[in-house]
Amino acid sequence: MYYENMMGMHAIWWVFWIGLVATMLFWGNGSSASRRKPRETPHEALRRRLASGEVSTDEYEKRKALLDRDSTPVSA
Repeated sequence: MYYENMMGMHAIWWVFWIGLVATMLFWGNGSSASRRKPRETPHEALRRRLASGEVSTDEYEKRKALLDRDSTPVSA
């Protein structure tokens, strides 16, 4: 008699654990990926710094030229 009553509780625990694991997988994959901020490229960071006044226009032009020079492919 005791064993029959425990079978119902055993099934409830299985449902609980499966639900918990499914919830963790859903929250771990779906919503956290949508909250991630895309990485800023060096050019975007430089433009942002110019807009905020962290660098002058002369400094911006020098750094932009350096970034453009480093980003061009090397031909053999």
